Amino acid sequence: MGHLVPLLCLKRFQQAGHKPVALVGGATGLIGDPSFKATERKLNTEETVQSWVDKIRRQVAPFLDFDCGSNSAIAANNYDWFGGMNVLTFLRDIGKHFSVNQMINKEAVKQRLNRDDVGISFTEFSYNLLQGYDFASLNRMHGVELQIGGSDQWGNITSGIDLTRRMNQQQVWGLTVPLITKADGTKFGKTEGGAVWLDPKKTSPYKFYQFWINTADADVYRFLKFFTFMSIEEINALEDEDKNSGKAPRAQYVLAEAVTRLVHGEAGLEAAKRITHSLFSGSLSEMTEADFAQLAQDGMPMVEMDKGADLQQALVDAELQPSRGQARKTIASNAVTVNGEKQSDPEYTFSDGDRLFGRYTLLRRGKKNYCLICWK
Repeated sequence: MGHLVPLLCLKRFQQAGHKPVALVGGATGLIGDPSFKATERKLNTEETVQSWVDKIRRQVAPFLDFDCGSNSAIAANNYDWFGGMNVLTFLRDIGKHFSVNQMINKEAVKQRLNRDDVGISFTEFSYNLLQGYDFASLNRMHGVELQIGGSDQWGNITSGIDLTRRMNQQQVWGLTVPLITKADGTKFGKTEGGAVWLDPKKTSPYKFYQFWINTADADVYRFLKFFTFMSIEEINALEDEDKNSGKAPRAQYVLAEAVTRLVHGEAGLEAAKRITHSLFSGSLSEMTEADFAQLAQDGMPMVEMDKGADLQQALVDAELQPSRGQARKTIASNAVTVNGEKQSDPEYTFSDGDRLFGRYTLLRRGKKNYCLICWK
């Protein structure tokens, strides 16, 4: 999620007529950026990094227009200029322009050098040179004049500005976007279940949509400015409407729809809304097999069970009740639903009809306690 603000910044520049170049680190990914990392990064294989490059290219595609004439976006890979470079060329043509005195005074490096238990390897120490040369290369090849990155990249960006001036005799600039935090001071993009990702294989569109729906009132109007393309006037009008409506604010739904549509497309948004509506209404008739797969991925607690299990055991295995005895009482009190239908028979055993798409059964205890059974 941390890449979302810089990506949207690129998109805003493209909308203003500029030509964006999205750089993926096919080479630098093999090294690892030490910026503000407490320990040395684990080195990854070329195959792993190449798979990341392919994924990042796919993730960037929805944000930028690669076919709009003179300011069509470009996707560049720094392995193209580093892959064939030998160490002598690197040291003579790039290394000679960098002062070690200045490099060790950069805050990201200084933090690591001051820790006796960790330190920094020459490999990660050299990362600053690689990213600096990226800027010089993009300036030479594509006329890039502005580099955009997170605030933790300031040291690397300024190195690129200096190197471009020395190698290309060109003046270039850097722009950093701040680390987004929530009103309570916690880091944006984290939930109790971990990080929220742009990749639908890591965070389903439904879970992604729910993340935005659950935005705090204290954050939502600020986030609309960061993560949508609504005008300031539209956001202010929505805020006034919410304050004066006497109802639950509409802003979270506007935010969730806009960002989910941007990241996952219209189909992803419709699936997320369909799942949300089905769970709220208790009617599962509109849900597709792919919708259930999203829930199984990360949408709610999930348990795998063998066929032949009864409802009491399912509640225990799903951790909706601590024991069969308590499960029996809960079922008898009419507080359990199976696929949206109330079930009050304590001796109930699941049938093939309960296994939607031959595999899924949705349990609910009370109003909000869900678990999805995936039958083996």
